[in-house]
Amino acid sequence: MAAKNSRTFADAAESFIQHGGDGRYLPLIISHFGKRPLGKIYPFDVHEMAACLYPSQKNSTRNRQAISPAKAVLRHAADRGWCPSRPIRRLKEEAPKRKSPASQTWLHAFVRQCQKDGLPHLAALVLFMATTAARVTEAINLRWNEVDLARCSALLLKTKTGRNSRRDFSKEVSARLAEIRGDAGLNDKVFGYSGRQAVNARIRAVCERAGISYKSSHACGRHTFATTAISLGIDIRTTMMAGDWRSVEVFLGTYVHANPNAGRIVADTLGRYQFDPDL
Repeated sequence: MAAKNSRTFADAAESFIQHGGDGRYLPLIISHFGKRPLGKIYPFDVHEMAACLYPSQKNSTRNRQAISPAKAVLRHAADRGWCPSRPIRRLKEEAPKRKSPASQTWLHAFVRQCQKDGLPHLAALVLFMATTAARVTEAINLRWNEVDLARCSALLLKTKTGRNSRRDFSKEVSARLAEIRGDAGLNDKVFGYSGRQAVNARIRAVCERAGISYKSSHACGRHTFATTAISLGIDIRTTMMAGDWRSVEVFLGTYVHANPNAGRIVADTLGRYQFDPDL
């Protein structure tokens, strides 16, 4: 067995994986550090490793696939007393470009074009996502035995949060789902699409024919659901629960989009109150 002060990054990575750690991105990192002793790996070396392995990728990729995995292994090694604990900062990331949600006008134009094109499944899918906050992969994996049209609800299995999630939808969506069901069996997929790329390709084509801006499935789904619900006055906690969000920071910072006329809306709303009766 290797002496404590001669443990290498490879030794720590092996132990990390044996104790349940995620080894998905570790092979490249192990090959980079080789048999270098843990005591001779400093934060500067970790940042250099990230730049070496991912020279043209963004810092977000370097953080996810290099910095974070290496930090996890080194933290595990420190917990075992194999090396001192050294803080390693993440690289600064550029703010992601925010997706623009679909307005009600956009949705009306999109659905009308779907009707012209004979694409009722696509119209139903987009409206289902926009009114339930379902992710596109959750929606396209939905099967008829997980849908209750009478109660206007669906059970999304194996969501990104790692748990099943029940979603309620409107009577209009229920009617559209009933229209596309036909003689489909209980184990058949509701919308009939095989993957995200197929859905987004169809959405793009419909947008081009309708003369409207392209909205990805994520934008006209979760972004639209969050922004629409908040603009209608539904409180944050209720909206988050309905769409299965866990983080307020992520919900408000990523999914809720401010109205460009926010100042005017607030001023007009406050103007309904007369603070001085003599004015």
